[in-house]
Amino acid sequence: MSDAVEALAFTPDAVIFDMDGLMLDSERASLRSWSRAARELGVEIEDEHWLRLVGHSADACQAILRERLAPAQVQALLARAHALYHQQVQAGVPLRPGIGELLQLLQAHGVPCGVATSTHRPLAPRKLEMAGLLGYFKAITTGNDVAHPKPAPDIYLLAAQRMGVPVARCLALEDSPAGVSAALAAGMTVIQVPDLVVPDEGLRARGHRIVASLHHARELLQARLRAG
Repeated sequence: MSDAVEALAFTPDAVIFDMDGLMLDSERASLRSWSRAARELGVEIEDEHWLRLVGHSADACQAILRERLAPAQVQALLARAHALYHQQVQAGVPLRPGIGELLQLLQAHGVPCGVATSTHRPLAPRKLEMAGLLGYFKAITTGNDVAHPKPAPDIYLLAAQRMGVPVARCLALEDSPAGVSAALAAGMTVIQVPDLVVPDEGLRARGHRIVASLHHARELLQARLRAG
């Protein structure tokens, strides 16, 4: 990732956050669950295949798994992986570095924040509450609030509507290619903070900002908020 990132051209009226892999270090927990479930069930899939699931809805993940497995295997794998993942969630999911400072900055400047996550209710707000982040957000839009999941724009369009802010005045923060595509398709400005999946050349060509960490994202916003 380049150190030279174009400054924000506007001060956003709202910032919409993805959750898993961006605010919460939960993608690693999810991949560990998939991998362990596969081992327990005697399913042989290389680690790279699990990375294809990152940022996608449950239905999309099932479709990806059906490329390699029989329907009964997919259902058994889903059930076991979800059970293992929920155990990890109950034990507590770590925060991604810099998320607290970024949310505090936006709160201090009166910039409202929302969430657009593929995770369904009631798990999504529960994860945010357990992480101590729920109070920062005006609205939470989840995967079961829309008909078409990321990379379709539906979830970001609905998130902007719930925030009462035009999409063009929203900034979206995402980690995954599917999430970036969804936010760009909705018409939002996007900052990507990649986690497990490195953006390929096709995604980089979309022209959005890509930064190495949430600390870098905060610096971009801080400079813009100071400029007014």
